[in-house]
Amino acid sequence: MPEAFKAAVVQASSIPTDSLAAAEKAADLIREAAAGGARLMVFPEAFLGGYPKGASFGTPVGMRKPQGRDDYRAYHEAAIDLDGPEVAAISEATAQTDAFVVIGVIERDGGTVYCTALFFDGDKGLVGKHRKLMPTGAERLIWGFGDGSTLPVFDTPFGKVGAVICWENYMPMMRMAMYDQGITIYCAPTADDRDSWASSMQHVALEGRCFVLSACQHVTRGAYPADYDCALGNDPESVLLRGGSMIVDPLGQVLAGPDFTGETILYADIDPVQVVRGKYDFDVVGHYARPDVFELKVNVAPRRAVTRSGE
Repeated sequence: MPEAFKAAVVQASSIPTDSLAAAEKAADLIREAAAGGARLMVFPEAFLGGYPKGASFGTPVGMRKPQGRDDYRAYHEAAIDLDGPEVAAISEATAQTDAFVVIGVIERDGGTVYCTALFFDGDKGLVGKHRKLMPTGAERLIWGFGDGSTLPVFDTPFGKVGAVICWENYMPMMRMAMYDQGITIYCAPTADDRDSWASSMQHVALEGRCFVLSACQHVTRGAYPADYDCALGNDPESVLLRGGSMIVDPLGQVLAGPDFTGETILYADIDPVQVVRGKYDFDVVGHYARPDVFELKVNVAPRRAVTRSGE
């Protein structure tokens, strides 16, 4: 059984148009959280590359405006490559602190960008990723769809760590696929800052009998360029994402947050023994399952547009 440790969720503003600067900010926050005693840290959705809150990318139904194409070009440019300097900056910070870090990024792959969670493990650096399976609403215009090949859960000294991004958490079958892998540290990078998000995170913790660590940005309009196409207005002080980050234990008790006050780091002591204590009366993939009635099949094969044979 893993030993007790301190975890942190980092509630901070991205630097949407400068991913390297955002990565350097994240690296400083990793070092700050480590100095506060945290061994495992979760950052928000799209912390590198930016979450385009309020943007339309110039696409009324049946139309694509030229400005929207320029907006997408800029967004694609701000996305990161997994062999780029942004990943190197995070890797350096995790090596210095021996921390396990989950961070939301916009990942560039050819002409497509994906909303992705990256996993960093101490001096091993980047050890894996999860691409969001189902972008929500207008996100589908700008983000590609992940597949079942990036649904990892990692064995770590802190437990089994995985990530489910934002409204993926409302997909019951995806949650079940994560529970089936024995997840104990369930990370939820998000851009959902509604009051109702807290009850959803409590539900996930109770359902999976796992610790849930949810991180959301606290970001104002001023973080974006003056010419940013924002349906929420142009007052630099307007809050576009108001946070709400939190940590919940396997019996649904809130250990930290939700916090809506601004940029902050929330900490909580995690005792992994609480996972097994919780499963005493409810194990959704064990003694509380009914495989004779319900069965879930998960396709974990990569799905590519082109496959080649004979090479």
